Amino acid sequence: MTSAENPNGPAAFWDARYAEADYAFGATANTFLMSQAHRLHPGQRALVPGDGEGRNGVWLAAQGLQVDTVDASPKGVAKARQLAVERGVSVNAVVADLVAWPWPQRTYDVVVSIFLHFSENQRAAMHAKMLRCLQPGGLVLLEAYRPRQLELHKTGTVGGPQDIAMLMTRERLVADFADADIVDISEAEVDLSEGRRHTGRSAVIRLIARRR
Repeated sequence: MTSAENPNGPAAFWDARYAEADYAFGATANTFLMSQAHRLHPGQRALVPGDGEGRNGVWLAAQGLQVDTVDASPKGVAKARQLAVERGVSVNAVVADLVAWPWPQRTYDVVVSIFLHFSENQRAAMHAKMLRCLQPGGLVLLEAYRPRQLELHKTGTVGGPQDIAMLMTRERLVADFADADIVDISEAEVDLSEGRRHTGRSAVIRLIARRR
């Protein structure tokens, strides 16, 4: 997901993306998130900001976690709730703009941020909120697009913001999570097939950070 500044607000922007009957980013959880299953345990509390139509939050709930998701799009949240019903799990899906949402503190065991891109003047503050809402020892699991994604767009790849300032770099993430222990940070090019909005060869960066 991306959070872009829009004159009509994020809700209208994302409602338009989620208007189709299918799932814009697919109904299957993100591959990187699923690869981190060994770090997750039933009963843990998880927060998925910007979860859109719910694919990642629903997957976490299926692993036995207690899941809260937050998204600005009422249409996205409605589809997330329906997906949870179809999969037979429970997810607390909340409609809210993440910038204005009152993030709790020292509450969660894991925060999952998948392709959640903020404007340059919001990014560091939002990442700080992710870290503060974790209990000590809790993890941020993050995957995002790198600036090279703009070059890959020219080859037909779909996904990610067009504004280079909203894309993630190693330097930006290390600075944003300077108060955490970086468990792992890596860059990769992967072939994505996540619905119709994340497809093709993609330049990503992945971060695992632990709250001290």
